[in-house]
Amino acid sequence: MIANHLFGACLPTFGNCADRYCLSGYGGGGANMQEMLDLARQVEGLDGLELVGNWHVNDQNIRDVAKMFSDRGLKISMLVPDLWTQAKWGKGSLAAPDTPTRRAAVDEIKKVLDWAAELDCPYIDVWPGQDGYDYAFQADYLEAWKWLRDGLIECADHNDKVRLLVEYKLKEPRTHCFVNGAAKVLLLLAGIDKVGVLLDVGHAMAAGENAPEAAALLASYGKLDYLHLNDNYHCWDDDMMVGSVHLVEYLELVYWLKRVNYQGWLTLDIFPYREDGVRAATECHQWMEAFFRAVDRIGMEAIAEVIKQADACTSSQLVRKALSL
Repeated sequence: MIANHLFGACLPTFGNCADRYCLSGYGGGGANMQEMLDLARQVEGLDGLELVGNWHVNDQNIRDVAKMFSDRGLKISMLVPDLWTQAKWGKGSLAAPDTPTRRAAVDEIKKVLDWAAELDCPYIDVWPGQDGYDYAFQADYLEAWKWLRDGLIECADHNDKVRLLVEYKLKEPRTHCFVNGAAKVLLLLAGIDKVGVLLDVGHAMAAGENAPEAAALLASYGKLDYLHLNDNYHCWDDDMMVGSVHLVEYLELVYWLKRVNYQGWLTLDIFPYREDGVRAATECHQWMEAFFRAVDRIGMEAIAEVIKQADACTSSQLVRKALSL
């Protein structure tokens, strides 16, 4: 736990992370869920893990999964319907151009909502990564937007025990994703009170956004429900360790999380391809603790006064002081 926030990670953090060049992974992670959970328990302060539907949990193993987590004192923070790895989603899921595929996507989400309720998991994350386009004249933008909204509304009404969230991303696997930024996801969810937003810090960075501003904007509309933490170089979703690139941006993000009274999970979505997953997750945890300590050391009121001045040199002094440099 970090500053009264539950701290989690996506389960693949502790697996053999594969990329498109080494499909078997680079080794070092757990070979099955039990091994991955045992590795996760080695991370100090880790409260829970995020799972993908049909990868990690299904109708046949759901009770076994619940027991594995209970036996290890871990929570299931999130379930994610798999709407991106199967060929049937190649032209979209909730916004697919054909009705049967859209129906299948809604059914998949509803199924995962029910699994989440059975597992006492509070959230599911809809990431419509295949909903978009690659070429001109390949998408009906007006209809796609309507299909997305209609599908989310139907799913959100399915199970009141679980809150449905939407995760946005600029691109990948499509060159253009329909839900590609903080403002865009707010437009999508306008008037849909039952659906919130998962802010992936790396997705915001790769979209050219400033993650602290995105967090503040989403919170101002009551939609900041959950965070994925990672880092990148602003040009791709590299899923690197927290603080490996953007120390200042993370420092400001923590300030804004405190200012908007964010109470949700801080969950790692990192892919330590060549790194030890336990060490990588531990580093992320320690960096987040350090950012919270730095903000507390400076003080919320003092930081607010610096922001009011809107002076770059004063802001620079604040950062240097916060980092004790």
